[in-house]
Amino acid sequence: MPKKSTYSTGPYRERAVLVGVNVRSKDNYWKLEDSLAELAELARAAGANPVAQLTQSMNKPSPTYVGKGKIGELDLIIRREHIDTAIFDDELTPNQQKILEDKLEIKVIDRTALILDVFGQRARSREGRLQVDLAQTEYLLPRLAGQWSHLERLGGGVGTRGPGETQIETDRRLVHRKLSRVKKELMKVRTQRDQQRQLRTGGEAKIISLVGYTNAGKSALFNKITSSDVVERNQLFSTLDTTTRRLYLPSGTAATISDTVGFVHKLPPVLIAAFTATLEEALEADLLVQIVDVSSPYAVEQAHVVSDQLSDMGIGDTPRVLVLNKLDLVVDTPDEPLTLELLDRIDISEFRRVVTTSATKSWGIDDLRNAIDAAVVPVTHSDQEETANSTR
Repeated sequence: MPKKSTYSTGPYRERAVLVGVNVRSKDNYWKLEDSLAELAELARAAGANPVAQLTQSMNKPSPTYVGKGKIGELDLIIRREHIDTAIFDDELTPNQQKILEDKLEIKVIDRTALILDVFGQRARSREGRLQVDLAQTEYLLPRLAGQWSHLERLGGGVGTRGPGETQIETDRRLVHRKLSRVKKELMKVRTQRDQQRQLRTGGEAKIISLVGYTNAGKSALFNKITSSDVVERNQLFSTLDTTTRRLYLPSGTAATISDTVGFVHKLPPVLIAAFTATLEEALEADLLVQIVDVSSPYAVEQAHVVSDQLSDMGIGDTPRVLVLNKLDLVVDTPDEPLTLELLDRIDISEFRRVVTTSATKSWGIDDLRNAIDAAVVPVTHSDQEETANSTR
């Protein structure tokens, strides 16, 4: 009796090769292998299957991202591993992307396009979809010429250049029109959010925002603090839409607390610009609660990424509380001393308080509420001394 064959009925996962470059002239606290490990997570989140990777170290950036020899090496990997997509760890210029697609003859995307794809899958609300739509359209606009490269393969010359250029100009007009429409809709959303904030706070309640690296446990902590049921999943970018709840602190101080979108290494500027409405709560906050996944091998790097991106947004000086979350993954009991190199490598003097928590085990939730309370209530001289002692 012949052996039966079984076939997968699930969606096909594109086979991908990851490509990263270490430029020696650039200061980067994030190691290339760590950056590629995160890129692999993003690829899986987007539905791809990363099966190979290629790296190169160079003294200065290359016009083709990697050198000619590495392009040949990459081409061999693509043929051998039956690769569908090459994913590059940095944002490619439109010209780099076109050159690489011509040479490799497969789909070429960069980290920005990959993150936009994940955001597109995760967006649920109208606001979230609008913001992703804006970011994707802004990203596409300078790359429109590459969308018509198939016309060049018709042989060139008379009869091929004109229509291509006409189509590109037509598409650019359509894209600009779409950008204008999406921006107007987002402006309405921003106005509505501002009005809602004024109604919630009455101009007096303290505004608190949870910020942190994606998958650091912000939503889980938010649920514990506010007794809410915001979706919490162990995945990248499970939360794209800001959720805000009213909160009364132990001292009786009225406040609102918001769960915001997570940050990520090399977060595309186009995304930060598009998500201005979502990040509005953080921009207006009296206090930022910065959450770090203490169990992550990249905890220090992730903390630096968030701090840097907050500075880029112009809110690096907003008072902050540092929360070392997921404590249950590194110690057995909440009273066990936390002896981590992490604490020596993060400048905790930047923070009003440092708290350890586990949202899963409900460890440190009362400590966190008290730390937030102490950070937003006017600080007395004795409080300042206590803060200094607690962070030594």
